[in-house]
Amino acid sequence: MKKADFIQAVADKAGLSKKDSLKVVDAALETIEEVLKNGDSISFIGFGTFATAERAARKARVPGTTKVIDVPASKAVKFKVGKKLKEAVVAGAGKKGKKK
Repeated sequence: MKKADFIQAVADKAGLSKKDSLKVVDAALETIEEVLKNGDSISFIGFGTFATAERAARKARVPGTTKVIDVPASKAVKFKVGKKLKEAVVAGAGKKGKKK
């Protein structure tokens, strides 16, 4: 699903115009981004939690060679799936693509 399809789906479910839905979705995504930039996490009960994690500096081997490179420390975004979302996806997986 592309963003335009998502906006349309949100508009249909919420009874909003596509223009208003676009504003809401963009504002929500910007807010999540700001929270993560500040090093905080954001939780949606049943859906999941967005958080950041520190990755330590390390050495890594280049595949296919013996060359070792230094990988600097960095931050990464993590998402932990909530119980309700996980159950919904697992239940939905049984309905699609199942062949006998």
